[in-house]
Order: sequence, then structure tokens, then C-alpha cells
Amino acid sequence: MAVNLVNVENVSKVYGTRALLDGISLGVSEGDRIGVVGRNGDGKTTLIRMLARLEEADTGRVTHSGGLRLGVLTQHDSLDPAATVRHEVIGDMADHEWAGNAKVRDVLTGLFGGLDLPGFPKGLDTVIGPLSGGERRRIALAKLLIEEQDLIVLDEPTNHLDVEGIAWLAEHLRTRRSALVCVTHDRWFLDQVCTRMWDVQRGDVYEYEGGYSDYVFARAERERIAATEEVKRQNLVRKELAWLRRGAPARTSKPRFRVEAANELIKDVPPPRDSSELMKFASTRLGKTVFDLEDVTVQAGPKVLLKHVTWQLGPGDRIGLVGVNGAGKTSLLRALAEAARSEGEVQPAGGGIRVGRTVKLAYLSQEVAELDPGWRVLQAVQQVRERVDLGKGREMTAGQLCETFGFNKEKQWTPVGDLSGGERRRLQLLRLLMDEPNVLFLDEPTNDLDIETLTQLEDVLDGWPGSMIVISHDRFFLERTTDRVFALLGDGTLRMLPRGIDEYLERRKGMEEAAAAAAAVPAAASQSAAPERSAAGQRAAKKELQKIERQLDRISEKESALHATIAEHATDFAKVAGLDAELRELTGQREELELRWLELAEDA
Repeated sequence: MAVNLVNVENVSKVYGTRALLDGISLGVSEGDRIGVVGRNGDGKTTLIRMLARLEEADTGRVTHSGGLRLGVLTQHDSLDPAATVRHEVIGDMADHEWAGNAKVRDVLTGLFGGLDLPGFPKGLDTVIGPLSGGERRRIALAKLLIEEQDLIVLDEPTNHLDVEGIAWLAEHLRTRRSALVCVTHDRWFLDQVCTRMWDVQRGDVYEYEGGYSDYVFARAERERIAATEEVKRQNLVRKELAWLRRGAPARTSKPRFRVEAANELIKDVPPPRDSSELMKFASTRLGKTVFDLEDVTVQAGPKVLLKHVTWQLGPGDRIGLVGVNGAGKTSLLRALAEAARSEGEVQPAGGGIRVGRTVKLAYLSQEVAELDPGWRVLQAVQQVRERVDLGKGREMTAGQLCETFGFNKEKQWTPVGDLSGGERRRLQLLRLLMDEPNVLFLDEPTNDLDIETLTQLEDVLDGWPGSMIVISHDRFFLERTTDRVFALLGDGTLRMLPRGIDEYLERRKGMEEAAAAAAAVPAAASQSAAPERSAAGQRAAKKELQKIERQLDRISEKESALHATIAEHATDFAKVAGLDAELRELTGQREELELRWLELAEDA
């Protein structure tokens, strides 16, 4: 029987006059992998912080089993800015220790792309202070995953990870023995990792068995049985439910709902989009030409990102763009946007971009555009337009579109300066759509959006008639909103992937294996040329290894003693200088011995 790790008993939490959580009772047992979902501001982060005892409940209690080893990833790390990545992630482990640890190697390769941390200026010896928030977050996640825990609590772990990083993390957590509680908006990740779901809604928490797809079905059925009013029924996840039932039945391996009831719920829901009808409508708005690229080369400073690319974005095309970080996804969008703004006058480093005469582009970048903080939400939207044509005879007022994007009538009068990061992101996208563009560039549009807002955005984009390019690490969003996937694989090319993200991951894995094989060829050649090592030679190597390990242990003890003495005489600068010289000499000896250890390890 599974051991209970955490008990949450009758817990409540109030902020101001609002009850975020009201009399919640939950439990986490060994082997649980729980995904936490809900609207931004409904209390997901508060719930897991109380679960981890980082925040006190107003009433009720949270109890942990005796000796519980708990690891927590919060949205704000506690890394020492003066420390190096090595110190925070690997700690005091010597190079030969961590290099021989399969778990450490797996985490460093999975999160950073290699043991030498490519992309960090000094690898493991990079100082943390100047690094970006995304880099710091990956370091905090690596530090947590290398340690052993009974329970891991993660708040938005996929933020700042690319598609490959998210796929690696999902596989790592699936095979890990620790229990897991995870807040994330990445629905593919939830489906891959979680076996239970907690849905935080208006002070309550609803529990469901299964991953995200099972949760969608079960929630729709629960609300159908509850006979909620039609307005609420329309605002549920019926469209997403229809898409899951019709387009991807394999997503749910253990359906925990009545199939007949689910089919009844969606019988009047049309397919997510009529692609041929949208294509026809887009052609009337855009003509035959949108963007034509001929032998294009894209550079970022001196670095060439894309070479001799010939490609076409046609009317009604819905393209997902994926690729390794730094491959040029955003640079490609910027080159296209510059050509559109200048009506073809500004061209890339090589080749040419032809822009259709009727193109009206809206570009959602990763940076949130600054708006007057004194504006009200509705006012900020009406500044663009009072009404918007969504195609196929659909028209919405600014207020109606605000409600679609989660700004109810009360929220529409909130000053922009009081909005959260996710709400500002929603408002930025809303203003773009109000301008009635016929081409959309969306660069990481899912950042800071909760799942309900994502489904609302997907519903709006389903019927949007125009051409669209989406860059996103959110696989679910890409599959839901685009029809074809193109990839930048870091080799200067742009390739179409008929099988989408799965094919991308396969190609990337193949490239890495080919690179590793190419690097191994010289080593293999030198080994075959050398005389075969004798058993006596291997025994000698092992003997010397043991001797070096004893020497390393003694040096480590001396270093610890010196550190303690330096701390004791911190005000005696002359003595500290002498001790520091001794410490540097010991460090040099240790590094030489570690290098020799690595050489001998191959022989042994």
C-alpha cells in the first residue's frame, strides 16, 4: 500500500476579501504524479506553496510524513548570484565523481545540451549573477533533479525550455521514483507525465484520474451532469473536447467517462475549422502572394542563421515553426516583418523577399508592448477599433472580444497598470486581432497564459481567415492551431516535417548521434592503431586510480581545514594571504590529480 507523504486537511486561505481556497482537503501518496490546473489567480501557486509549507494556511493544517525529502521549484529561484553554476548544481563533487554519475550526466545533457554547458560563457564555471531569468531557472531545475527526493513540487517547470528540453523533462519525470505535484499550462506535458489532476476553481479543488485529456472529458461530463446553464456550457471546453474525441483518440489510454455522454455533449459542435473554406476566404483577402522567399540568407550580426532558403507562405497557410534555440526562428520572423513594413525595401543579408500588396501584418513578439498604465482594459482595445470582423459573417464588439479573452465586464474597467503579466499578454494579443490583420506572426504566444485562456485563444484562431506563423514550445497549441510544421535544425536550412514535432525530435536525435559517431571515429582509429592493453596494464591503472583517490581525499580534508582557518582569521589579512596561497597550491595539485584520474579511468 502506498505511503501517504502529505496531508492537507480543511485548509483555507484568504487574500483581502477573496477566499482563494476554502476548506480544501487533499493528499499526496508515494507514486502520485499530480498536475494542477486552473485560471491564473485562482490559487494554484498558493495551493502548492502551502503543500510545501512555504506559506501558512489561515485555517486547517498541512502535515508531512516523518523524514520527508522534499524538492521545490518556485517561480523565483534562491540561487546565490556570486556562485558559479558548478557550485550550485554539482556542489563539492570532484570532476571524476560527477562525470562518473549517470544521473548527473543525464540532467546536464537534457537541460543544457551537453556536459560542457554550450551557450554558457564559461561552462560550469560561469557566474550566475549576469545570467538571464530563463538560464537561472534551468540551473535551479538541474540542482533539484540531481538530488534525491520523496516528493518534487514544480511551479511551471517547462517555462524557458525548448521542445527538446520539455520532451526530456517529461521522460525524466516519468521514470523517476519521486512523487510529483506540478503546476503547468503545457497540456502535452500534463498528458505525458501526470496520472491525476487537481482543478483549482473558485476556492475549491476538483480531483480527476488520468492526464490532461482524461481531465477534459471528465470535467465536461461532470458539468453536463450538474446541468449548468447554457451560457456556462458554451464557455466550457466543448470545442477542445470535440477535437480530442475526433482527431486524437489515442491521447487517452484509460477513458474515465461515459463515451455516449461525451458524444452527446459535442454532437452540435462543428470541426475546429473548415480549412478549405478558410483558405478560400483568405485568398479573397490576400490574393495569390503573401511572402515569397528566394535564395534568402538571414544573419544575426556576423552569425549566419539561414542560408539560401527558398520558401513560400501562401494565403491561408497555418505554419508552426520549431527549432533549437539560436537557430533563427525569431530572426526569420523579423526579416519577414521588416520586408512587410518597408513594402519590400528592407531585404535580408542575401536573396530577396517579395511581399503581397494586400498584406496587413500583426506581429506578437516575446516582449510585451508597453501601454499607458492609466488606460482601462476596454479603452485600450477601443483605441484600436470598436468592432472586429472575424470572417464568415462573425463580428464582435470590443467588449465581446474582451470577454472571450477572459476580461469580464468588471475586469474591463481595470487599469492596465494593475494587470498581471499574463493579463497584459492577453491584452496585447487582443489589440492585435482588433486591428483586423490578414497575416499573424505569433512568437511564443502561450507565455503566461492559463489553460482556459489558451483554449479561448485557440477558439478565436480556429475561425480566423488569414496566413499565420506560430513559434511555440507548446506542442498542444501548435497541433491545435496550425496545419503544417517547419523546422530550423541549426544547419542553416528550413525543412517541412510531415509528421510534425515527433519527426523533429527524431531528426534532432539523429543529428546528435551522428555528431557523436563522427567524434568517436578519430578516437576509435587511435585505439585500433595502439597495441592492445594487457591485463597487467589494466591492473596497474586500477592500482594507481585507488592511490589518486586516497590523495584526493587527503587534499579535500586539507582544503576544508584551510577554509575553516581562513574564516577564523578573516580580519588578519597577512595570515589570510598566506593561507590563500596554500589553498591555491592545493587546488592546483587536486586539478592535476583529477586530470590524471580521468586518463587512467579509460585505461582501467
